Amino acid sequence: MTTTVSVLGSTGSIGTQTLDVIEHHEGRFSVMALAAGRCSDLLVAQVERWRPEIVVVASEPERDALAARIDRPVEVLVGPEGLAVAARSADVAVNAVMGFAGLPVTIAALAAGRRLALANKESLIAAAPVVARVRQTPGAQIVPVDSEHCAIHQCLPEAGRGEVRRLILTASGGPFRQASLEQLASITVAEALDHPTWSMGPKITIDSSTLMNKGLEVIEAQALFEVPIDQIDVVVHPQSIVHSMVEMVDGSTLAQLSAPDMRLPISYALGYPQRLDVAFGPLDLSGPMTLEFSPPDMERFACLGLAYEAGRVGGAAPAWMSAANEIAVEAFLAERLSWFGIAEVVAEAMERFVQRELDDVDAVLEADREARDVTRTILQGRMDA
Repeated sequence: MTTTVSVLGSTGSIGTQTLDVIEHHEGRFSVMALAAGRCSDLLVAQVERWRPEIVVVASEPERDALAARIDRPVEVLVGPEGLAVAARSADVAVNAVMGFAGLPVTIAALAAGRRLALANKESLIAAAPVVARVRQTPGAQIVPVDSEHCAIHQCLPEAGRGEVRRLILTASGGPFRQASLEQLASITVAEALDHPTWSMGPKITIDSSTLMNKGLEVIEAQALFEVPIDQIDVVVHPQSIVHSMVEMVDGSTLAQLSAPDMRLPISYALGYPQRLDVAFGPLDLSGPMTLEFSPPDMERFACLGLAYEAGRVGGAAPAWMSAANEIAVEAFLAERLSWFGIAEVVAEAMERFVQRELDDVDAVLEADREARDVTRTILQGRMDA
């Protein structure tokens, strides 16, 4: 049978690689929907190639621009409501939407009992209590696309979580794992965007350099796998060959290894519970291979500690921290904040955090809005000082 897929965030890195995986499996999948922020040449080409029934863009002007450039019948929808329609229209919804904007995709796909191939950290991190409820919908399923969570998903035993002692997320360490504190104080945007292993968007790349991405992944793993946050550890592994590990109560450690290639976790999520028969990232074991592991330097990477603190507090704290980080990273990319300043601003925002119950999506949105407003005020105060 053909599996229908909605690729939401189709023009980004995960989206384009998802379509590449589909290309390698002719006849196995059909593209039901595509979504992107704007009417770009790439989106127009994707519509012509994959002939989806639904396309979603961010605004009415972008919808008009797209409609003027495509010459085949297609339903063009707009904004969060359009994303929700697209998410529940296919067997599998690939959520590769950037940032908090991915929340409607997560909620809609799970509420409709679909399989969610999740590449959007922020929506689950910010709205974990809300997502936990819709995840109980019959047929609803989350298969993570992040390489680390996908690795854990593959290593967790079917017998039960009682056999698990801890989850171990690996981190490349980013470009600054060996930099001195003096060097870190003068990091430029260009240096922070030069990731040694992965090709990602600017926000995720900056998060990788500060290890905030790993902190967000710790919180995400807590929600995905229902494991206490203090049973989730991070180790620096610069080769990015071991994507994560699960340590069992008897001392055994199970690990998933492959060459760095995001098409492997994408393929896993699209085909689950079966494995697709095109190999992405197989290891070459014909020669020597060195695998290094070390604990993260919490002085260099204060963002990781902030994430652990937010995960322990729970409730709206992860949503608040994630929103504060987005604003701080935007300021760094605009050269209005230093690299060290990202953690400083997030820490100051967390000092002003006020707990709230996340009963529904509106409560999540309000916590997110408050955190952004507080963080912008902090940034303005630093500029005025």
